[in-house]
Amino acid sequence: MNSGVESPRRVTLIPGDGIGPEVVAAAARVIAAAGAPIEWDSVRAGREVFAEGNATGVSAGAIESLKRTGVCLKGPLETPIGHGGKSANVTLRKLFETYGNTRPVRELPGIVTPFSGRGIDFVVVRENVEDLYAGIEHMQTATVAQCLKLVSEKGCEKISRLAFEVALAEGRRSVTCVTKANIMKLTEGLLKRTFERVASDYPDIEPRYMLVDNCAHQLVRQPEAFDVLVTTNMNGDILSDLASGLVGGLGVAPGANIGQDLAMFEAVHGTAPDIAGRDLANPTAMLLSAVMMLRHLRLFEAADRVEGAVLLTLERGPRTGDIAGKGERAGTRGFTDAVIGNLGKAPSVWKPRAYRPLHLPEVAMGPDTSPAERMRPVGADVFVDSSLSPTALGEDIAALVAGLPIKLKMISNRGTVVYPLTGTPTDCVDHWRCRFVPREAGATFTDDMLIETLRRLAPTHRFMHIEKLCDVDGQRGYALAQGEE
Repeated sequence: MNSGVESPRRVTLIPGDGIGPEVVAAAARVIAAAGAPIEWDSVRAGREVFAEGNATGVSAGAIESLKRTGVCLKGPLETPIGHGGKSANVTLRKLFETYGNTRPVRELPGIVTPFSGRGIDFVVVRENVEDLYAGIEHMQTATVAQCLKLVSEKGCEKISRLAFEVALAEGRRSVTCVTKANIMKLTEGLLKRTFERVASDYPDIEPRYMLVDNCAHQLVRQPEAFDVLVTTNMNGDILSDLASGLVGGLGVAPGANIGQDLAMFEAVHGTAPDIAGRDLANPTAMLLSAVMMLRHLRLFEAADRVEGAVLLTLERGPRTGDIAGKGERAGTRGFTDAVIGNLGKAPSVWKPRAYRPLHLPEVAMGPDTSPAERMRPVGADVFVDSSLSPTALGEDIAALVAGLPIKLKMISNRGTVVYPLTGTPTDCVDHWRCRFVPREAGATFTDDMLIETLRRLAPTHRFMHIEKLCDVDGQRGYALAQGEE
């Protein structure tokens, strides 16, 4: 137990919505009983903040507290679905650049699953602010929506280094990079290439690579083979929930959002409004998230005490109704009382892991720029909205740019070449990518060429999106359409 000589640490507390206040209160009670020197700064976010007309769902007081403390224990937050404001959870992650989400996945005593006895023990490290979850969406036409998938080299470096640092802090032996780089060679491929470069700085950790679909397959076949997984945002969101199911579900899944200026610890389950206020919620995930928080604060002894007590309670009971099985059942408060009563004890079937302080990657903040000379313009994609057939559209646009030093190379629809005709059927929508390149092979594509092309298109064809095509360091920096040579 702590001697009491340590200075109290101020930590932001966000009770959350639904069952959030109950499970957060349980964690606060156990932390206090364990003797951890924590002082709470309770703030508001979620449903009531949305109701006040704040579209972020995060109060100004919460933001100021997080700036002061740099550490947060957070309950689940309610987010409007399909309308209204953005996710308050995502807002918090992005405002404070908590670029890494870590989700430990380990078989827990007393929780029987189809995978019990397999020795599952790994961590999913997920990039947390980029990818499709940047949330940059547009209606391109009345019937076609777009979401931009943004992946940066800096983001890939930070998450790759974080994964290796997690492996070092937890005494793990390998890190597996999980992508879909066989299809998305530029975005997902950037993580793979960056991971391979970063891996050379960690010679004691084995780097591995796996495609995400195979990873999902192998997680079900042999989950005990994994140690640390690192992946992009959407892949990680899906894989981490799959992984939680292997060891008992989201009700027992802890998580952390890590950045240079804030570490935010939270259970990954939802608000469960149907059982809120009924003393039915399982606080295990929040308690184990609190253990992660204590280790982040380097209160390792208190963390071990809380972890041991939670695991012994799961092993012997009582357990909450969602995991009780045939054993003794308890409500949220009763389970928490049992955990407090077990402080200082350890489960019989748990092998403790030796944790060391986690060192965050040192990656310079600020804009990450590249010299313009690395980029050589070679063309442009102009996306247009049209109800014409592929042939009619192609012939019309080719005629419009006749006499210019550029030509229409091809038109694609949803990624497949439809002009010139390929002889295969394609079910087209009203969203066409028109690729323009210089007529003279090897010539540079200029802004003047693009502007004149748009001037000629605009009177008869509505364009809504433009992408310049460049070679980067002598390599093609854009994808070919299916069927394009």
